[in-house]
Amino acid sequence: MNSAVLDACVLAPMPLCDTLLRCAEGTPLFLPLWSSETILELSRTLKKFGRSESQIERRLRFMQVTFPEACLQVSTTDLNAVPDIPDPSDRHVIAAALKGRADVIVTFNLRHFPSSVLGLMGIAARSPDSFLVDLFRANPLRLLEILDQQGEDIHQTRSAVIEGLRPELPEFAALVERWR
Repeated sequence: MNSAVLDACVLAPMPLCDTLLRCAEGTPLFLPLWSSETILELSRTLKKFGRSESQIERRLRFMQVTFPEACLQVSTTDLNAVPDIPDPSDRHVIAAALKGRADVIVTFNLRHFPSSVLGLMGIAARSPDSFLVDLFRANPLRLLEILDQQGEDIHQTRSAVIEGLRPELPEFAALVERWR
């Protein structure tokens, strides 16, 4: 099974992060990974976007309890093994990918993770939209089940979930709609 570093959860709206994490639960479609620095960034970002302390704590606790092996401690040695990239503060993401033997980094900041650098390490950077499109093409019924459960959990329909995801995931939303 492929593994993915979920850098996108730092900047993703909660519904998108929820969809990605649900894809890694139960019968997982991929194994999620992140660095401890990613968790700190997520906490700061959620606070910046007005989430309450209890909402932040609930999200972080869920991630830690549900995916106890996902959080990788990245050492200075791990960071030093990462070649130069456009934003050196993102080196922890690549270090986590290397440490966890990830196939892909799922991120909104594709320009921070050039294929010329990642390709040499056997890693790809993908947008959340592209990543979920590929997961859907490989596992359409499972993704529909995930979206239905996500909707049920918030007392919404699959269509409402898709509409909420559309701004960040236009290709994925269109693909799911065509599937009906």
